[in-house]
Amino acid sequence: MLEKVDYNTHAMEALQQLPKGAFMNVKVGDELNTMTIGWGNLGFIWGKPIFTALVRYSRHTYQLVEKADEFTISFPLKGQLKKELGYCGSKSGRDVNKFEELSLTAIEGKDVNSPMIDECDLHYECKVVFKQPMDPENLQNAIKGDCYPEDNYHVIYYGEIVGTYIKHEEPS
Repeated sequence: MLEKVDYNTHAMEALQQLPKGAFMNVKVGDELNTMTIGWGNLGFIWGKPIFTALVRYSRHTYQLVEKADEFTISFPLKGQLKKELGYCGSKSGRDVNKFEELSLTAIEGKDVNSPMIDECDLHYECKVVFKQPMDPENLQNAIKGDCYPEDNYHVIYYGEIVGTYIKHEEPS
């Protein structure tokens, strides 16, 4: 059962999980896709709660978010789905349906059209309010060398968090 909560109620848990991996989900028409993210940020900008997600131009997710203008972030807070995070970080939605391959359960968004992953505990539903392609000229050389040796830069999506949901186990 999903309970709607304030975006910052579980913010520290989300930020602690993010370097271990979370799922960024998007839907365009009948096409669902998820990818693993380990970078992002949670904050308050323009009077709105915002999740920033970085997506490389080369990712299939980039093309979908450009069309959808929304996404969800699903966090497995209890240490589950490690194998699935690894798979979704190494396979492209152009080639495989990750939801089917991994038997992940897509549940309909409540406030957006993009799905959430039922096996996860915390979900942010986001509508893109701003996007910014990275300008390599403004990036520190050490970061360029470490993170972008092939010049495969990101677009940074600022998603207004329009819904936050935490999963509670049904009493037996």
